[in-house]
Amino acid sequence: MSTKRSKGSGQVRIIGGRWRGRRLPVPNAPGLRPTTDRVRETLFNWLAVDVPDARCLDLFAGSGALGFEAASRGAASVLMVEAQRSVAGHLRHWSEVLQAPVEVVTADAFRFLRRPAESMDIVFLDPPFGKNWVPPALALLGQGWLSVGSLVYVETERELADWPVPPAFAVRKMSQAGDVCYRLLEYLG
Repeated sequence: MSTKRSKGSGQVRIIGGRWRGRRLPVPNAPGLRPTTDRVRETLFNWLAVDVPDARCLDLFAGSGALGFEAASRGAASVLMVEAQRSVAGHLRHWSEVLQAPVEVVTADAFRFLRRPAESMDIVFLDPPFGKNWVPPALALLGQGWLSVGSLVYVETERELADWPVPPAFAVRKMSQAGDVCYRLLEYLG
């Protein structure tokens, strides 16, 4: 999520699964930067065998593009964490419309991660750009939110392509598109 403000008329398209082709509006809120169709398609090709029946956590949920895509593709549950109350309300509305296995929590992601942990199979970590929030988020995720083999998708600005991955993680896949660098990490414990 960058500091750019969405135009309010934007939409995200679910790429595959149960709601394939469904367009969801992106609310007019500061900082929303939905993951592009191209990047999501690559990511979910990487995760094709991992998403069905997975427990997913979508931190910094924003538009909900990653979490709703996972739910559409058969995730058992998706827990979305969003700090902006109006955006969280928008996500709740669409989870009800779609009857998706999605729970939305309105909370600061770092405060949320300090609560008692629930082990997740897949975590989507796409924080606002320019804040260097990935390292502290990964450290908190490692305190009970992940088990050996859990996967963490990390999206950062392209300038951080050489960012040092913590030793508790291995890079399974990595790519770049436009001004975005994205990685799929595996938690080693």
